[in-house]
Amino acid sequence: MESSQVLQKQRYHLLDTLRGLTLISMIVYHGTWDLVYLYGVDWDWYRGIYAYVWQQSICQTFILLSGFCWSLGRRHFRRGVLVFGGGALVTVVTMLFMWEDRVIFGVLTMLGSCMLLMVPLDKWVRNKNPWVGFIVSGVLFVLTRYINNGYLCFNIWELWEIPKKVYHVLYRGMFETYLGFMDPDPKVFFSTDYFSLFPWFFLFLTGYFVYQLMQRYKVFEKERVKAILQFNMPPLSFIGRHSLIIYMLHQPVLYGIFQLEFFLLMKQA
Repeated sequence: MESSQVLQKQRYHLLDTLRGLTLISMIVYHGTWDLVYLYGVDWDWYRGIYAYVWQQSICQTFILLSGFCWSLGRRHFRRGVLVFGGGALVTVVTMLFMWEDRVIFGVLTMLGSCMLLMVPLDKWVRNKNPWVGFIVSGVLFVLTRYINNGYLCFNIWELWEIPKKVYHVLYRGMFETYLGFMDPDPKVFFSTDYFSLFPWFFLFLTGYFVYQLMQRYKVFEKERVKAILQFNMPPLSFIGRHSLIIYMLHQPVLYGIFQLEFFLLMKQA
């Protein structure tokens, strides 16, 4: 959810618009989650494959955009610390006031970690062939997509299960869980929003290399591309530019709305 920045004193409104649209989709998704899991609304569709695809479209778009926009940004370390700190704040608040629905290693923690990792890595990977970087990072994301569960895969086909002896050594502890080797013991780790560093850093890198490819082939200099990148829907663009603060506030606002609505319904009954 990193805001797109200025490249040669030009802002690409399309990126903000896409981010804003995705953020609205996320707010609707989270609102539905609240209704189903916190307020007991019975909706089987939300527990099915289509809702899962919806959820994945949201998070993967955010992460790809964040990786793409990293090179457009400034003050990378400061931005990374801010986003990581936002994730830490979400963790603290949910652990204090919503223990049963706590968020540990959520999406902000992961995105902040990716941004901070790119600070030292940028000079090294920038000089690599962007095609190689794009292909390798994309393949690694697909292969490690379900590393949290202890196996490598290609799409829905399981390729290799982590040996049990290795699994019992590697998949234990909070730091290992942060990396992607999730401790299966709910007494050790539980989170309603879990985005480990891996595999998601590979998707972040994929977005990063998409930008590098566009730079290499001077795509940004083409007039048609310039016009597309300047496509702007001001309300969505505004939301996209302020995505971090809106993300931080959307759940408390949703809770307040639902609490008020259910209070009024109970009062009428």
